[in-house]
Amino acid sequence: MKNKIRKIVEDNTSRKGKLFDFFIQALILSSLVAFAIETLPNNSNQTIELLNIFEIICVVIFTIEYSLRIYVAKKPFKYIFSFYGIIDFLAIFPFYLTRAYDLRALRAFRVFRIFRTLKLVRYNKALNRFHIAANIVKEEIILFLIITSIFIFLASTGIYYFENEAQPEIFTSVIHSGWWAVVTLTTVGYGDVYPITVGGKIFTFFILLIGVGIVTIPAGLVASALSKAREIENQSN
Repeated sequence: MKNKIRKIVEDNTSRKGKLFDFFIQALILSSLVAFAIETLPNNSNQTIELLNIFEIICVVIFTIEYSLRIYVAKKPFKYIFSFYGIIDFLAIFPFYLTRAYDLRALRAFRVFRIFRTLKLVRYNKALNRFHIAANIVKEEIILFLIITSIFIFLASTGIYYFENEAQPEIFTSVIHSGWWAVVTLTTVGYGDVYPITVGGKIFTFFILLIGVGIVTIPAGLVASALSKAREIENQSN
């Protein structure tokens, strides 16, 4: 019995497995649409009641799915603490939490229903390739984030010394200057904070040049990793 259920739940190459996947995908998308409708300000009592009933149905089915995945998993605890296991848990946990405790503050946990979008990752080959690619370049990404953090600090410090005297209310400290550094290095440039001194403008020019590189490096890493992920996928098939 366990093997039969495993083939349906985990093997999406069989007919029953595909039907199961399509059903769960359709339910996820429907629950997200219902969540969006629920936020409308002028819903009637009947609409609210129907949405609540549909939410209960979704949670019951997702709970059954979660329980089945634990049941058929060769290493249940490995699944529970895996990326997919945590996402599956977050998709249902807020519902039971808000039902168990009648506290208004706990209603904020309902926002975790948006994590159901991540459940779709399991059912999409292209998204699975992103998961493989992330594992391939995780060390490079970590190094990139460390270097980016260093550049943000250096940029914050530099612009502070150039602009503090001219704009003390904006560039109050290195910490306050961090917003300008983030916006400039990412080449967003909102225009709400900008240098007015000659030194600050020249410094900004060089930071923008560095920012162009910071924006393009992750794209190159991800592109090469996705290419490698496709090769791995083809070899496994």
